[in-house]
This record gives sequence, structure tokens and C-alpha cells, in this order.
Amino acid sequence: MSARPVKSKLLVLETDASGFDDNAALPTALPSTISMLTARSTNERFAASEKLTVRQLAQKFGGYSGLAFVGEPGAIAEEMKTWLDEEACDGFTVVFPYLPQGLDDVTERLVPKLQKRGILRKEYEGKTLREHLGLPRPGNKYFEKS
Repeated sequence: MSARPVKSKLLVLETDASGFDDNAALPTALPSTISMLTARSTNERFAASEKLTVRQLAQKFGGYSGLAFVGEPGAIAEEMKTWLDEEACDGFTVVFPYLPQGLDDVTERLVPKLQKRGILRKEYEGKTLREHLGLPRPGNKYFEKS
């Protein structure tokens, strides 16, 4: 199985990459940003010196210490499903590249696609995480029923 980032925001550049050609070189005129200027500059120079395409840069530095699935929600959901179906993983850690829009994108756009594919639940067993996991409520020495 080959993991392939699709498109959205390249975290290492703090730039919306949705309009970039995955198989082309990184554009030379990127919009300015107010964060991570040193890291961004280093990554731009690295991409240029290694002649990396946008796809190669995303694969190398996809996320925080690992591959990032970025792009349209349906494509991300399909890629996640493939990883799960092929037992390449047993779950995912979701890191939002920016807030609040990153969180909104996941909850409003990606979650429904994952639920439609049957890889994310629609309802929980209990009202709390403890109830959902079937764990007993621990005693509390400061609050005991008499």
C-alpha cells in the first residue's frame, strides 16, 4: 500500500496547498505567514535543493512526526479506510493544522464521511467516556453517600 497525501495545508509551510499541483515543484512565491518563519524558510530551501515535488515534500514532512492525510474529506476517509482495512494501523491521531477551522473541517466534513463508510461510530454507549468504556466509577473519599 502506498500512502499518499492528497492536498490541503502543508503544515511545514503554514500554507494552503489546495491549489498546488502535487507533481510539480513547490511554487516560489508563497503567501507570507506570521508563524514558523525559520522552519518554513528551511523547508522551502530543502525542497528547492532536493528538487522535491509538492507531493514529495508532503510525504517527507506530512505532519507532526508522521504522514498527514490532507485533501477533500471523501479522499481522506477512503485513505483512512484503506489503512484500517489493510491492518496498516488500528486508529489515527488527529492533529489540527490550525484552529478553529481545522477542527470544524474534521467534525463537519470528515466525520460524516467516516461514519458513512462505517469506520466511525454515530452514537456512544454511555453519556460519559467512563460509561462508554464500561468502567466503574471510582470511589471518592470526599463525597461518599451516607
